[in-house]
Amino acid sequence: MMEKNVTETIKGVLPAIVAIVISKSLENVEKEIPAEMIPLLPFGLPELKKNLKQHADIHGMIQVGGGSGFIVDSNGLILTNKHVIADKKSEYAVVTADGKKYKAEVTALDPINDVAILKIQANGLPTINLGDSSHLDLGQTVYAIGNALGIFQNTVSRGIVSGLSRAVAAQADMNSPIQELRGLIQTDAAINPGNSGGPLIDENGKVVAINAAVVFGAQNIGFAIPINSAKRDLDDVKKYGKVKRPLLGLLYINIDKNFQEKMKLPVDHGALVAGAKDPKVQGVVPNTPAEKFGIKEGDVITECNGECLTPQKTIQDFLENMAPGDILSLKVLRGKKQLEIKVVLAEKK
Repeated sequence: MMEKNVTETIKGVLPAIVAIVISKSLENVEKEIPAEMIPLLPFGLPELKKNLKQHADIHGMIQVGGGSGFIVDSNGLILTNKHVIADKKSEYAVVTADGKKYKAEVTALDPINDVAILKIQANGLPTINLGDSSHLDLGQTVYAIGNALGIFQNTVSRGIVSGLSRAVAAQADMNSPIQELRGLIQTDAAINPGNSGGPLIDENGKVVAINAAVVFGAQNIGFAIPINSAKRDLDDVKKYGKVKRPLLGLLYINIDKNFQEKMKLPVDHGALVAGAKDPKVQGVVPNTPAEKFGIKEGDVITECNGECLTPQKTIQDFLENMAPGDILSLKVLRGKKQLEIKVVLAEKK
């Protein structure tokens, strides 16, 4: 694409990019000061509280973070990352490209894909067009847009699609649980803290992914969530007012050759149904379809809907393309017995 066309494309999408402001009450901020940090404070706790109070607004709120998002509906629907708005004790506001600030309500969350949908009370807003992430090619040029470090608004970085269908273990912060994100797009376009939730666009100005994660300590390795996952969430919100995701009710460990040898399993692929070290965390979650239709702890699930399970295609990948009420056909090894079990998926609450 010619440089002039690139410039025009970027200018065309910028009005739909928003900054997400994360605020918390002064009281909650003070409560969350780690006790072990208090002796290390150079001026003592009273001075710190005084300083925090000076930074609070007239409502006693302190800005504690920020992220990015983009408007996908002229009546105020905004896409961002779930991890950007994960703190239930925080309040969220959206600042649009023209500088207007709106209170944001969390309309829906898709924790599996790290997608969130916000709503602001406005209409006639500029929007950005959504593309098709299933047609991306390695080496294709892409542009990441967002509020880098939460400071530099409308930062644009250029890169290529470096990888497809990546899986990473991600953590929003030190206090958050580790979550596996699958099917990600890898890019060398710079994605910085604060860029999270912003769009990754193609040369036609269409969103192909949502900027999501960086690998700390590495250079030029960022990950983004394919926009097709978010498009499905948007369709659900418009139809049902919420994101509908299927529930199976299993905890499992993906099997590869090394895990087979370590556990002396009969197969080198599939998923071993197993809980955590905590005896309260069971492999088969009570009162879920998995329990209802007879899956048991220690089962090895080798196939879903006639396809072999592998570390590259897991149970989660199959569920991603299914809906509540769909039937999941499983081939299961239980000891020396091979079983076929059909499970009717419920709705994840």
